[in-house]
Amino acid sequence: MPLDFTAIDFETANSSPASACSVGLVRVRDGEVVAQTGWLIRPPAGHDHFNEWNTKIHGLYAEDVARAATWEDQIDRLCAFAGGDVLVAHSARFDLTVLSRACEVTGVEVPPYRSLCSLAVARKTYELDSYRLPKAAAAAGFGDFPHHDALADARACAQIIIDAARRAAVSDVDALGAALGIRLTAPLASTLERAVA
Repeated sequence: MPLDFTAIDFETANSSPASACSVGLVRVRDGEVVAQTGWLIRPPAGHDHFNEWNTKIHGLYAEDVARAATWEDQIDRLCAFAGGDVLVAHSARFDLTVLSRACEVTGVEVPPYRSLCSLAVARKTYELDSYRLPKAAAAAGFGDFPHHDALADARACAQIIIDAARRAAVSDVDALGAALGIRLTAPLASTLERAVA
């Protein structure tokens, strides 16, 4: 099987995992980036306050997303891009919980994605003093990028998986997980149950 997956990264407006305010998506086919996209999201009502700390991290304000489409209006676009891929994220529990919670609070069915965490992959692949995304991406050959820009972060995450698969001499994400002793997570509803437990 080829190395096919979609890397994903969310930024949130506040501490609520349902407060997605931007997303970046990078499609990888046979170990190569073939498409990428990203957009702003108007967070769901009740989860739409922009916390000063979050804004300091990603630079987004409420006015930046005021005219953006809502989660309900964008989830089909996200799923159309990702298709049936395994979703890969750096600290995947965070990003997959954002996806799950935003669906739940808006009454949207949670899509049944499996996921692989590039943070866990980086820890098994590189010897680093920190496994934060910029450091891990640099080890994978993806240098300077605007960290906390959702699309740039998704691209960095994709590069970690591509490089790790090359180093492990495997050709797909399931084989990469097996080679490194990392279990791909079950679909999102199960991920959320584990995160809450």
